Amino acid sequence: MKKFFTRNAFYIAFVQAWAATLGSLYFSEIRHWTPCLLCWYQRILMYPLVIIIGVAIWRKDKNVVYYVLPLSILGALIAFYHYMLQMTPLKDLTPIACNAYGPCSEIRALTFGVLTLPKFVTIPFLSLTAFLVITAMMVVLLKTKDKNVKRR
Repeated sequence: MKKFFTRNAFYIAFVQAWAATLGSLYFSEIRHWTPCLLCWYQRILMYPLVIIIGVAIWRKDKNVVYYVLPLSILGALIAFYHYMLQMTPLKDLTPIACNAYGPCSEIRALTFGVLTLPKFVTIPFLSLTAFLVITAMMVVLLKTKDKNVKRR
């Protein structure tokens, strides 16, 4: 299993970033859900990852880890904060309000035809998961890169 992730980390990160980008566009452009300010911050950090990781795959450039990790970690932190705003009383305690385009605390049921996802699976939860998967794949690449350097 470890070998699988080591060999495919770039591809897994790319597919995850691509799926997250398409998912966010689906909710805003097809379902017509207006993204809130925190959603926009997460989009700003996710969308470039598709291009950055795609170019890195094409060029076989493992140094891209150093560009992707800051974006994915910051995105995960924002997504975690956004998720906590939705699922905890944090929205009542926080000095940072988010009401630019839509309420961050609103929890929408995610339905796809007859499939309805559990209540805890919200858009910020999906975003957090995507950023964490990308971060994990970059850490895998970083560790294999370090091992390759030590062998020389």
